[in-house]
Amino acid sequence: MSGPEGNKALIHRLVDEVVNERDPTAIDELAESEFAETARRWIGPFRDAFPDFRMEVVELIAEGDSVAAHFHCSGTHLGEWRGVAPTGRRFEDVDEIYLFKLRDGKIRAALGLEDNGKRTRQLGLEL
Repeated sequence: MSGPEGNKALIHRLVDEVVNERDPTAIDELAESEFAETARRWIGPFRDAFPDFRMEVVELIAEGDSVAAHFHCSGTHLGEWRGVAPTGRRFEDVDEIYLFKLRDGKIRAALGLEDNGKRTRQLGLEL
């Protein structure tokens, strides 16, 4: 599948396979090497801090080589995060908005905003 629907399917696979099914090897199939390495550096430590981390796709909008994505994220703080010891608390339905850029059927870049204020409040943290 190509075009906007194929691009949205690629982002769904990123969320489903890499994040929710915890298959880091799928990133090499879905992303160019530079972005794949960046994603691994982010996903690994975040997964260590929140081992049950999940993302839900709320909405994807695709045009040309771009996909805008809205996610809801949840997880339990069971490992060190940003130098903070685990609290055992959970965050729920934290909004994340990303703009993914694609080339030749692979993710080449992403720019995102995450509601870390909501996340830290739910975890009872002052960062």
